[in-house]
Amino acid sequence: MPNQQKKVIFCMAGVLSFTCALGVVTALGTPLWIKATFLCKTGALLVNASGQELDKFMGEMQYGLFHGEGVRQCGLGARPFRFSFFPDFLKLIPVSIHVNVILFSTILILLTMVGTAFFMYNAFGKPFETLHGPLGLYLLSFISGNICPNTLFVPSIAGSCGCLVMILFASEVKIHHLSEKIANYKEGTYAYKTQSEKYTTSFWVIFICFFVHFLNGLLIRLAGFRFPFAKSKDTETTNVAVDLMY
Repeated sequence: MPNQQKKVIFCMAGVLSFTCALGVVTALGTPLWIKATFLCKTGALLVNASGQELDKFMGEMQYGLFHGEGVRQCGLGARPFRFSFFPDFLKLIPVSIHVNVILFSTILILLTMVGTAFFMYNAFGKPFETLHGPLGLYLLSFISGNICPNTLFVPSIAGSCGCLVMILFASEVKIHHLSEKIANYKEGTYAYKTQSEKYTTSFWVIFICFFVHFLNGLLIRLAGFRFPFAKSKDTETTNVAVDLMY
């Protein structure tokens, strides 16, 4: 592939990585990770509500990694509320999981920015094969986006940061019933039950970032570079011939 086309491909990969980093930075601070609805069971049972009457007892909330807001309804009108995970919910949430989500999100941002620098360096500079060249780009893309062109990477790297962020956050929400705990926070009289949960903008930004790193790996291959540790058929044939001679 001509050098000019390689520069274009590396520029495209660099722009995608930089856009991805900005997206994750924005997602990290916004309360748009999940939106949930919850039912006031106590009020609904007291009046034996059913059908459309349940709408008067349905509340909703949306939150992210640091703060959120919502509305409680228990038949007596809407009661807006705001909350912050730190320090309000330190005893309510699985702190280790929540902190790890934030930690891996931060690492994802840093690795994505480093990957952007490597791509731009390969596009406009003279790359070093050992660090800044294709091998370095594959390594950075794999760490932050989990592209695995060769199984030799699997023992050293357990998974991608982007994938870990999604898995840990999903487990915190679903397994530890995070939305229900938030809805019932400091509610001694009424009991709330989660009805629905859906991931929103910020969560899908992380997913897109994961996909972008996989796409960057394909762009590197498109530029004409081989996957790390991949041997050509000619090399393998030569090695077999040498082995047979001895």
